[in-house]
Amino acid sequence: MSNATPLGKKRGGGAAAGSNVGRPHVSWALPGLLFFAVFAIVPLALAVYLSFCKWDGLNSPTLTGLGNWTRLFKDTEFWQAAKLSLLMTVISWCFQTPVSLLLGVWAAGRQRNRAVLSAIFFIPLLLSTAAIALLFHALLDPNFGLAAKILPWVGLDPSVLGTSTGAILTVAFVGGWQFMPFHTLIYQGGARQIPEVLYQAASMDGAGMVRQFFHITLPQLRNTITTSSVLIIVGSLTYFDTVLIMTKGGPGTDTTILPYLMYRTGFQTYDLGYAAALSTALVVVATALSLLLVRFSGFGNMRSTREGM
Repeated sequence: MSNATPLGKKRGGGAAAGSNVGRPHVSWALPGLLFFAVFAIVPLALAVYLSFCKWDGLNSPTLTGLGNWTRLFKDTEFWQAAKLSLLMTVISWCFQTPVSLLLGVWAAGRQRNRAVLSAIFFIPLLLSTAAIALLFHALLDPNFGLAAKILPWVGLDPSVLGTSTGAILTVAFVGGWQFMPFHTLIYQGGARQIPEVLYQAASMDGAGMVRQFFHITLPQLRNTITTSSVLIIVGSLTYFDTVLIMTKGGPGTDTTILPYLMYRTGFQTYDLGYAAALSTALVVVATALSLLLVRFSGFGNMRSTREGM
């Protein structure tokens, strides 16, 4: 009996120590944290500092206090660009999420030729954004492009990029066409983690494919949808090269979203201090929208059941 207590304590201590087996030391995260600090935190801090300065990119920055921010809140062009950026985000989410969700669930199955078709579908993700924008700009040329020959047949104006609605929808479509395979891959991975026993039980109860999708697949992919949505929001708010190549902010200012306004302010008018204020505001908006989505979706309460394994 006298030896039971120390032995029990030793075994208990061993069990406690064993619970930490498999968890890497915090030092393993140092390279990633250092990389993030150098290429994200430091540039962001520099942009915040420059947002309180007047700088033309040649001379030394001069502190002006809240001058740039006061100008920003009174700038009607900024508010128009912010509205267009939010509109672009909504259009992109409504376009990319349903299509990539359905394709991801389909790609997670065992259909014949699924792997070949999935590989073909992922090709746009391998191309550069500039190349894709140039491709669609040539296709939509109202004089020599494919749109000039096809769109009149269906009663549409071939000058798609010359109208306000057509330009912003085209930019959203081109961005979605490129990055939808990425979100499809996310949904494919999420769908493959759903236990097969759930579908087997539903089939035994007489549930068809549609009912299984809405009552099993969608609830199980809730956190995956949140992850994809955050990436879509951040990506849509940072569209730049597509707008620069395809519309240059036009027609007029109908596609002048915040990133393009920031570029035009900083590198065409050389008002880099005010451009830094625009970029900081863009970061704040993107972060706020992402945090709101995570907060109200319950994503922050998700816990892994495989932690430490």
